[in-house]
Amino acid sequence: MSAQLKKTVHLLLLQKLNYNQLRYCTAKEKDYARKIKESTVVCSNHLTPEIKLHLITEQCKLWYSTSDECEFEDPFWAFYWPGGQVISRFLLDNQNQVNKKKVLDIGSGSAACSIAAAMAGANTVTANDIDLVACVAATLNAQLNNVKLEISSDNFLFSEGLQYDVIIIGDMFYSKELADVLWKWLFKLCDKGQTILIGDPGRHCFQPDQNLQKRLIKLKEYNLTENCCLENRGFSTASVWTIN
Repeated sequence: MSAQLKKTVHLLLLQKLNYNQLRYCTAKEKDYARKIKESTVVCSNHLTPEIKLHLITEQCKLWYSTSDECEFEDPFWAFYWPGGQVISRFLLDNQNQVNKKKVLDIGSGSAACSIAAAMAGANTVTANDIDLVACVAATLNAQLNNVKLEISSDNFLFSEGLQYDVIIIGDMFYSKELADVLWKWLFKLCDKGQTILIGDPGRHCFQPDQNLQKRLIKLKEYNLTENCCLENRGFSTASVWTIN
């Protein structure tokens, strides 16, 4: 092997090993990555201790800050929501759900569900969130857990030509307007043969049309950890659902 060929192979290997590190390369993304690291702690105190995440906890200054003092706009990615926790736990314990499949995690936030799917043996996993900061957080969390994710900020929500085997929706039923269109979209995807996995702690908008409720199947209910209960007052359990 020539010296030049060796150098080329070496560079290709480095690119493969640093796949996630290369995902944020603009000055803005690098700045987001720096701020995320400074503002969060690496945490595994949740239903999936196998997964490490950059989160805002009581140990962080931002935990006690007002919205005006927060340098991030709506940092939903910095919290491990109950619906996401139970989907991640379910996938780690039931790897057949995603093993060797193509997975899309809509509204991925911290990308915990995406990471769980990758750990469970999915062929490819796309962590999708329209928040660019969440995409950088997803990259950092993928690095922490040594998994490969495709990360996209495109708006996939309500697209009907998605080429994925499994669609993950973790804790997205937080408004009636969103829920109404979300239910219709998810049932259409199911009718086209795609598996839908939903995580929810019982939010008031988690109610499909009465004609469709019978198609909603609970796969597993989990008790939330003490710290998750404190962060999400009023919820002590969360469940994983699918649509038939």
